[in-house]
Amino acid sequence: MTCFDRRDLGLLLLRAGTGGVLAAHGTQKLFGWFGGHGLEGTGQWMESIGYAPGRTSAAMAGAAETGGGLLLALGLATPAAGAAAAGAMAGAAAVHAPQGFFAQSGGYEYAASLGLTAAGLAVTGPGRLSLDHLLGHALNKGWMVPAVFAAVGAATACVVGSRNRRVRKQQEGVQEPLFEE
Repeated sequence: MTCFDRRDLGLLLLRAGTGGVLAAHGTQKLFGWFGGHGLEGTGQWMESIGYAPGRTSAAMAGAAETGGGLLLALGLATPAAGAAAAGAMAGAAAVHAPQGFFAQSGGYEYAASLGLTAAGLAVTGPGRLSLDHLLGHALNKGWMVPAVFAAVGAATACVVGSRNRRVRKQQEGVQEPLFEE
């Protein structure tokens, strides 16, 4: 079948929308575009929330979001692109988790939505309206999905775990009031 179907069009829309949002979000960190703070400002903020060193953390998060987003939008190296973006969003969700689920309360809803969509695209594949398809799926093999998710999952667990230990250590010794005044 050479005709594109609804599935291919739907995957293209999901890839373009999710990838575009991720890429824009990442360029805020890397270049200060779209009202972002660039590497310096984002690095200071990342340091303040427990990701250290801050500038390196900002660069890695920005690269995963920008690169993963652009590759998802193009449908190129889809397993790696989706896994990288999902890993970055897991790191963001860890920061927002204490505020609950909903974004209106500062929760992790937005990061979870982007991450799950990116992961879903990595698993499903890009469809026929993609560079992966055009290149004969050289960068989109079935074995790549578990391999990149294992690698990104391990790296994300280390980074988020290290961040969580830093945050707990900062909070040690801070006594909560026993009684409300």
